[in-house]
Amino acid sequence: MPSYHFNTISEYHKHFELPESENPLFSVVHNTLKEDEEVNCNSYDFDDPIELNCQFYSISFKKIISGEVTYGRTKYDCSNGTLLFTAPNQKLSFKNIVFSSESYHIAFHKDYIRNLDIYQKIKQYNFFNYNVNEALHLSPKEEQIIKDIFKNIEIEYLNNQDEFSKEIIISQLETLLKYADRFYKRQFINRTEDNKILITKFKDVLNTYFEQDLFAEEGIPSVDWMAAQLKVSHRYMSDTIKAETGKTAIDQINLFLIEEAKSLLLNPNFSISQTAYKLGFEYPQYFTRVFKKKIGMSPKEYIKKHTLN
Repeated sequence: MPSYHFNTISEYHKHFELPESENPLFSVVHNTLKEDEEVNCNSYDFDDPIELNCQFYSISFKKIISGEVTYGRTKYDCSNGTLLFTAPNQKLSFKNIVFSSESYHIAFHKDYIRNLDIYQKIKQYNFFNYNVNEALHLSPKEEQIIKDIFKNIEIEYLNNQDEFSKEIIISQLETLLKYADRFYKRQFINRTEDNKILITKFKDVLNTYFEQDLFAEEGIPSVDWMAAQLKVSHRYMSDTIKAETGKTAIDQINLFLIEEAKSLLLNPNFSISQTAYKLGFEYPQYFTRVFKKKIGMSPKEYIKKHTLN
């Protein structure tokens, strides 16, 4: 698979034969096409699978009319607008994607926002670290809101730069991110059934891991490892689980461990130390602290209480 690495926005523009950026740290590209006109990504070398790795943030809006966009293994209708966010060093791969009508692409370097409040705020938006198949699919009303914000940013970007230009662009960019956060939460709610499927698979992975005695051999699985088994990004998996259960992925792993611990502690063939090691805890003392925090009593107290009953 061909791979392209872009350190600067200028390199990106040059490779894809885009107009030279008005600002080396910030750019807006707006393609306007007739409704019956289509752009095939083949013209951008996307006919075969390719991988991109960019050293800047990007936000892209397109109407995808062919090519598959999936969440896990579930296919979705992408006839409406699709919004994709990427962070520096995030690898993306594309194949056979065709889009039509308008498309927008915003790119900005860390240095463009480094001394501003948005630099810290942007880290709170997990969707910058979702996979390409976890893009935001907009309703018609949502699409219009996003397009209006893109247009406002474009107008200011193309204006003669003055002391207010960057402040106005940043303000619009913050608004765009807030709306995207709202729309993503709507998307999680609308896909409740698919969320439940993901959570079921998450629990199945943990059960299999336990049955194969991998907790003892490999230790407690990380969120990254769990996400890899489910073929989703760890941020998307965590947000899906949080939206559906109100608890984080780490919480769910700990709850699984505690439930298994309850059974093992009441097995006369297992000591507290053996239980801790079987569940992937390197030190029994740490297991005791975690168990007491979740259950409200130590493993010894738990055993004594249930033995008496």
